[in-house]
Amino acid sequence: MRAASIRRRIVVGLAALLLVGAWDGKAASQETPAAVPVAGDTPEAHLGKGYDALKQDMYEVAIGEFRAALQLDPSLVLRARFPLAVALFELHKPDEARRELETVRREVGDHPNVLYYLGRLDLEDRNFDSAIRNLRKAAVKPPFPDTAYYLGFAYFKQGNLAAAEKWLKEAAGQNPGDARALYQLGFVYRKEGREEEAKKTLAASEELRRRDDSESLLKAECGKKLDQGPQDEARTFCEQLYIPDNAEKLTALGTIYGQHGDPEAALKPFRRAAELSPQSPQMQYNLALAYYQLNRFEEARAPLARAIDRWPDLFQLNTLYGSVLLKLGEDVAAYQALHHAQQLNPQDSGTADLLYKLTLILARKDQSAMHYSASLHYLEEAAKLRPQEPEPHRSMAEIYTLTDHPGEATTELREADRLSKNPAN
Repeated sequence: MRAASIRRRIVVGLAALLLVGAWDGKAASQETPAAVPVAGDTPEAHLGKGYDALKQDMYEVAIGEFRAALQLDPSLVLRARFPLAVALFELHKPDEARRELETVRREVGDHPNVLYYLGRLDLEDRNFDSAIRNLRKAAVKPPFPDTAYYLGFAYFKQGNLAAAEKWLKEAAGQNPGDARALYQLGFVYRKEGREEEAKKTLAASEELRRRDDSESLLKAECGKKLDQGPQDEARTFCEQLYIPDNAEKLTALGTIYGQHGDPEAALKPFRRAAELSPQSPQMQYNLALAYYQLNRFEEARAPLARAIDRWPDLFQLNTLYGSVLLKLGEDVAAYQALHHAQQLNPQDSGTADLLYKLTLILARKDQSAMHYSASLHYLEEAAKLRPQEPEPHRSMAEIYTLTDHPGEATTELREADRLSKNPAN
């Protein structure tokens, strides 16, 4: 399978297992760790790095991060052990992947995501009976677009041509642009002695492959026209790439628009892709980002709110959600999202900058309302985020003066003066 396709499947797989509603809500909530100080060696920081590594096909890195998260908190069955199994699967370490998947299965039961990967491992082991059992259960609520394809392939290898035909036809219907299902279906027809149908189906598969090559040229030309203009002509040309029933192709088109500075045109394909793949965090993120770039913040909020509820540990979702809420004036909710994003990825300077500014805003509001303890909490966090900045210490000195703590006030004023004189320290 192509690397891009693998990436998409992984993101969807993570999404479904991070989804509170997809699992037992009580079990999922029990896995949520309490708030921890902003630092690099926390379970959430390792989770964030692990998810980012998966999206970039950096499986060895992902494995290390998820194992580090589990070492710090062994209860992270859903949030760390399943993606660890996915990374091991992609690195062709079937025995280790199966061990992790079986551990998750004992915890959450026969969830389609787990059954899908177990079925794939069964196929690699040529255990077709087990593959069929697992994939047939997964296909009741298919977690990934190629579930039907692998089930049909398993039936073909087992020798059940009628069932293979049924599921491969379903796979071709679900993914009209996937040449694999038609290719395999052609061999089913050939085994059944239906040579004429086999030739037509294999020819259709080859045509799809040729169309993919032609589509690559169209994408390149679309990008050039968007850069060169005029805009209306460029959009008309690029609309050739709009395939209304294919979420991946729609996402590719929206991404081209976005990369070439036309987020307004990107809305149409991104909106349709999000409708087709509501279980994909990437689809919801793409749509929300386009709205955000167009300053349509209320519309950006809706897909992000649903996504955050389902996928609480994806760094990019939390950062964008916090930025949207900040634009909408919902400072406390924005703080919660950005604080969590910072826990997931402490190294991201953009999130840290935004969170630092927001903590100062919230600190001032609480100070004005005479909520001094809450104000100090925000200021202490601001000082940790930007230890070289004097402003948090100066504000803390004010509060300590107001609350009759002269010793603490003097200490904070001295620190503020030191930092003002030595900004590099």
